[in-house]
Amino acid sequence: MEFNKIFASKEVQDLVSRYENFIKNHVHPLEQEAVYGSFKAVLPKLKSLRELAKKEGLFAPHLSKEDGGLGLDLTEFASISEVLGKSPIGHYIFNCNAPDIGNMELMHRFASKALKEKFLAPLQRGEIRSCFAMTEPNNPGSNPVHLSTTAVKEGNEYVINGHKWFTTAADGADFTIVMALTDPTNPNPYLRASMILVPLDNPGYKLLRNIPIMGDVGEDYLSHGEVMFTNCRVPVSNLIGEEGQGFALAQERLGPGRIHHCMRWIGICERALEMMCRRALSRQLDPGKPLASQQTIQNWIAEAAASIKASRLMVMMTAHKIEQEGAKAAKEDISTIKFFVSDVLMTTLDKAIQVHGALGITDDTLLSFWYRHERGARIYDGPDEVHKSVLAKRILKNYSQE
Repeated sequence: MEFNKIFASKEVQDLVSRYENFIKNHVHPLEQEAVYGSFKAVLPKLKSLRELAKKEGLFAPHLSKEDGGLGLDLTEFASISEVLGKSPIGHYIFNCNAPDIGNMELMHRFASKALKEKFLAPLQRGEIRSCFAMTEPNNPGSNPVHLSTTAVKEGNEYVINGHKWFTTAADGADFTIVMALTDPTNPNPYLRASMILVPLDNPGYKLLRNIPIMGDVGEDYLSHGEVMFTNCRVPVSNLIGEEGQGFALAQERLGPGRIHHCMRWIGICERALEMMCRRALSRQLDPGKPLASQQTIQNWIAEAAASIKASRLMVMMTAHKIEQEGAKAAKEDISTIKFFVSDVLMTTLDKAIQVHGALGITDDTLLSFWYRHERGARIYDGPDEVHKSVLAKRILKNYSQE
């Protein structure tokens, strides 16, 4: 990988090399078994790799050193996240996978001391997993204001009722953070919802199914759950932050989250480009005439390489702005990287599949897995069209003021 020295210190560059070696030597050999076989069956091997990552001082790069991590800031972690994104299980091995990483960041800032000790600490150590329940099947997911799930206070408890789906990695999780209406009649729609932690051994919670993604039913970390809350009772003390802060907390969570997603997507693009180049050089059209000799293939490779480099610079600049000025100040930048990088991702995967020919649509490579599971990149965290509208309105506002 050509590394961008503008944003990385010598120490981070050395870390990148260590992560690359770990992924290549230990993670790549397990990928096919994990994504096309049974993830649960391979969990013991994956947990062994997590322990090895801890021994080598590579576990939880996003956490502070006090919490058992490497103490990297957002920009530094973005460089590592790209490397981990080259494998579908890379982030999982190092305990910085979504939605856990978002829940860690959210709870670190807004959870009570008791919730941190009981749930956050073991999550940071990689002993348990979590999920995040916000999207609902009967409401548009592009705006978290539109919710039907309610949390009614009865004495010292919240009683939660609602139907959620695309609760990523619900299968195998120990707790969820659910977004629910605590003040549904508030005239300000942005103050109606709250975030509440729910342990998943609660009798009022049920995992209905793992949702098939274009025919692929993922397990555990690779799943997207449809879940139901029926008279689900939890203590009022399980509230994250304050009542009515749900929308604001969601925005706080999604800002850095889009950096994580985009850098993971860039890692996928890098791996797809590597696969594309190797296939183009090894596949012979005629004796002595590799597929790489075709100008169309050369164009695809050049365009992919340029798009990846542009994406990396754009995301790094956005991460730097979030660190310096906060997520709110980087709103338009966040929208820009979300739709730009997701488009680069799908275009790169499509061309890589095309270069592989019929092999590309089989499960003999990772391309078909990524093509199925990452098509959602243009939908989740706000559809691309919504983010384009946000950016366009801001641009037009500058001209209208003239």
